Amino acid sequence: MYICSRKDKLNLKKRNKLKILNDPIYGFITIPNELIFDLIEHKYFQRLRRISQMGLSYLVYPGAHHTRFHHALGCMHLMQKAVRVLRFKGVTISEEEEEALYVAILLHDIGHGPFSHAMEHSIVNEVNHESISLMLMEKINKEFNGSLTLAIAVFKGEYHRDFLHQLISGQLDMDRLDYLKRDSFYTGVSEGNINSERLITMLTVVNDSLVVEEKGIYSVEKFLLARRLMYWQVYLHKTSLVAENLLIRVLQRAKELVEKGHKLKASNALLFFLENKITSDNFTSEVLEIFSKLDDYDIVMAMKEWMSSDDFVLSRLSSMIINRDLLKIKVKKRSFSVKKTEKHIEKIKSTYKISDQEARYFVFDGMISNQAYHINKQNINILYKSRKIVDVVKASDQFNLEALSKPVTKYFMCYPKHID
Repeated sequence: MYICSRKDKLNLKKRNKLKILNDPIYGFITIPNELIFDLIEHKYFQRLRRISQMGLSYLVYPGAHHTRFHHALGCMHLMQKAVRVLRFKGVTISEEEEEALYVAILLHDIGHGPFSHAMEHSIVNEVNHESISLMLMEKINKEFNGSLTLAIAVFKGEYHRDFLHQLISGQLDMDRLDYLKRDSFYTGVSEGNINSERLITMLTVVNDSLVVEEKGIYSVEKFLLARRLMYWQVYLHKTSLVAENLLIRVLQRAKELVEKGHKLKASNALLFFLENKITSDNFTSEVLEIFSKLDDYDIVMAMKEWMSSDDFVLSRLSSMIINRDLLKIKVKKRSFSVKKTEKHIEKIKSTYKISDQEARYFVFDGMISNQAYHINKQNINILYKSRKIVDVVKASDQFNLEALSKPVTKYFMCYPKHID
């Protein structure tokens, strides 16, 4: 029998932290240093494996089962490319700044709740995922003895070099460059397949601000058009819209019932948020820890239980999502009349013998807006050979680019199919 020596035991404890991951979009992704490896290993980041990148979009696009974990690693990979490109062009980026960029982009979505945005509109009030991401980063920073301090400053836009923040949160950041390409791949919607490598190669920095070289203007035009098309075809697809609104109402109804004293089956983490009114004022470190235990599985498991609930509204809404038997949706350019909404509500009340308030869980309207480019918000600037810098809308010879900078608003109404 072989007995390990002390030296062998020490070697067994040492781990190779410079791993290579295989990604279907970019091929091999390298983990640049031990800090990044340890952050990826952290339970808060591993939770992202259980948070879908596109919410309930898989009800429309069967392949859209990729996660926030995929996306965060892809963003980090693109950031590595961006750092190499900018350094090659003479932009000074210290090793500390480089690491801060990797940390900030890796953790930028760490605060997302189950099915992305559903919780923000249902059982948690006034607390968005960006705020929770920052809280989690600060908590991890304490565990890592302040190693994330610079990354947090860059993430918040408090560091003196603006272009570093623009790489993380801007109109041409690594986040958008990854999610458009990744979501296009997993949905099969080819219109979103941007050339992220070309866009990154065209980046440079002038006066600490990110700009795109003149020859990259057509890639930027393609990027903005792809963003516009992906929003209409994928992110604001009418079936995805119905499903997300139903999920919000499932959670709202569950919370309403719990507040009235009903006992519902759910995980301890989900029950905590159903039983307590959580706002920005009482989102403490303890609440944050409970939040970090929530993921998509909690919601799906709960809805499967709630399908057999005695409450008609909760049971019916949960069944609609689990069995993909969704409400009908109509989308148009003008808002729906109150008279039409009330007519549908009266039909539902008489059909199911439910109250007006309960009927409004099944009949509702709303508004959606799509703006591919915000002309007064961290502009995408084009750098000419003459060193002149011009906003992409003015620099482009494509008339439709100006149109992409204007918001387009549409209105929708949802109601049960059989009452039309």
